[in-house]
Amino acid sequence: MSAVKRGEHRVAPATWVVGAAAVVYTFAPIDLIPELLLGPFGLTDDLGVWGILAVLFVREQRRWQAGLTVKA
Repeated sequence: MSAVKRGEHRVAPATWVVGAAAVVYTFAPIDLIPELLLGPFGLTDDLGVWGILAVLFVREQRRWQAGLTVKA
């Protein structure tokens, strides 16, 4: 995170958008698969959103590491 603060790495706009959407979706009262009706199965959509965010996070980490090897 400090590399972003120092301006050494720019996070892709899609990653920011998906990150914000994941947080909002997790805490929003509207759910595609409601936990109240389907119990633990209702958490699958939340896990899917967080899974997508995890994939984007790994992609950003690889972009940052690739930038380090290019500059070195």
